[in-house]
Amino acid sequence: HISQEVLKTNGVKDAMAMIGFDLFTSSLKENAAAMFIGLQDWKDRNVSADEIAMELNKKFAFDRNASSIFIGLPPIPGLSITGGFEMYVQNKSGKSYDEIQKDVNKLVAVANQRKELSRVRTTLDTTFPQYKLIIDRDKLKHYNLNMQDVFNTMNATIGTYYVNDFSMLGKNFQVNIRAKGDFRNTQDALKNIFVRSNDGKMIPLDSFLTLQRSSGPDDVKRFNLFPAAQVQGQPAPGYTSGQAIEAIAQVAKETLGDDYSIAWSGSAYQEVSSKGTASYAFALGMIFVFLILAAQYERWLIPLAVVTAVPFAVFGSFLLVYLRGFSNDIYFQTGLLLLIGLSAKNAILIVEFAMEERFKKGKGVFEAAVAAAKLRFRPIIMTSLAFTFGVLPMIFATGAGSASRHSLGTGLIGGMIAASTLAIFFVPLFFYLLENFNEWLDKKRGKVHE
Repeated sequence: HISQEVLKTNGVKDAMAMIGFDLFTSSLKENAAAMFIGLQDWKDRNVSADEIAMELNKKFAFDRNASSIFIGLPPIPGLSITGGFEMYVQNKSGKSYDEIQKDVNKLVAVANQRKELSRVRTTLDTTFPQYKLIIDRDKLKHYNLNMQDVFNTMNATIGTYYVNDFSMLGKNFQVNIRAKGDFRNTQDALKNIFVRSNDGKMIPLDSFLTLQRSSGPDDVKRFNLFPAAQVQGQPAPGYTSGQAIEAIAQVAKETLGDDYSIAWSGSAYQEVSSKGTASYAFALGMIFVFLILAAQYERWLIPLAVVTAVPFAVFGSFLLVYLRGFSNDIYFQTGLLLLIGLSAKNAILIVEFAMEERFKKGKGVFEAAVAAAKLRFRPIIMTSLAFTFGVLPMIFATGAGSASRHSLGTGLIGGMIAASTLAIFFVPLFFYLLENFNEWLDKKRGKVHE
């Protein structure tokens, strides 16, 4: 039923279902299935993968036959199974899985009410139907049976029992035995499974073993050696993965007690571990630009006039990205590193000419700053326009990977426009102020400018 409805959806090309496989836990389950949906080529559809997933989630939200969730592929294959974030709630006080389930369900309910989060869920399910095997040890002793023999027999029939290995076609294979399905699917199968006692008699299992219906977790998780429940989710539209991670961490802090802790896995772990490294990269970029210019000009203050152009570029980049509703993602941050060099390049043109006008032609500080701004205005505007028009197609990109180009192109254009229109006026001003301050310091130290 679900496959037929999926194939009717706009933009879907084909679908393959795997019955009995739980994608979220990568385990085999009788009450689960995974479906991989192939989409039409970009030129043949007018909807994105996220829009198709959203439409399918709405279509099956109230389906009474099954609980379905449709998500996109992870951005980095291998670091995650379903994309979004993966968090483990670790219990450190020895609570049962039923108690952990109750606390985690409360966390999931609160998390799904947060605007930053979407489709938050847990893979822990303690309501899975099970049978509890109860062994009458008095009867076991009466029949002169060994407990290990009972367990080995049950493993070899109901479960699987390893025998040995064999080689074939240059590879090694295991030999595992178990009873056929017809001989282990019902409770009556216990009558047909016998254990050899120490005195050589064959005793049926139902003589000393009974089955009791119960429920429990079908997939027991441990993380960092602690009993744990896995929590998965995605950021809501318009929010970044970093904002989603901060939101779910805050919810966990508010809803869970002191006997719980959280840990991250997959791409969320990598993101949390590398948090703040972008700021270090920007700071190092600024420091290297300053040191190189200080060595070139043999002055410590004049390079600051060049560095002051960078904040204008960063401001314009953030402003345009905000106006277009994009997030501060890795592509935008890569563009910021590029803007440091581009904005500094334009500022260097102004400062370089101002230095020549000041020291080679003997003009005053104010006249040198004004002359440099006039002389370099046209070249800066022309190169900035050429760069802007070259990046413009990234804003209107379509097809696979267009989201990354939108974020990168928007940040670059916003930063370049601000660096060209604002810095062209403020860089000469900062040169004038810093050079006057530098001359004042030289006079205090007794130095004389030629």
